[in-house]
Amino acid sequence: MNAVFTILTVLVIIAAILLVVVVLLQNGKGEGMASNFVAGNQTFGVRQTADILEKITWGLVAFILVVSIISSFTTGTNGANIDVTNKIENAASTEQPAFPTAPIQQEVPSAEAADIAE
Repeated sequence: MNAVFTILTVLVIIAAILLVVVVLLQNGKGEGMASNFVAGNQTFGVRQTADILEKITWGLVAFILVVSIISSFTTGTNGANIDVTNKIENAASTEQPAFPTAPIQQEVPSAEAADIAE
């Protein structure tokens, strides 16, 4: 793996941890953890705190989405032009079938048929 991919992965992990914390701070149907932070509620007001937490939540979700897409482009094939369909076709032709066909069995003449033939 290259350094860019590692850095982007670390950023996604940090954003995911922050997202968990922000979601836990939001008010649910009842009293959420945000009610325990009285100083924050007094400074911004209860409604403004909820708005800020919601904006931070959507911002972190968008950040994780964008960085995940960018990191998928950094995991390239290192300049090797390999067609995946060719690899699949080659693998399918070299593999043994899952259910091989049974060999054709020839009928063994019975004793009665041998007697009639004589």
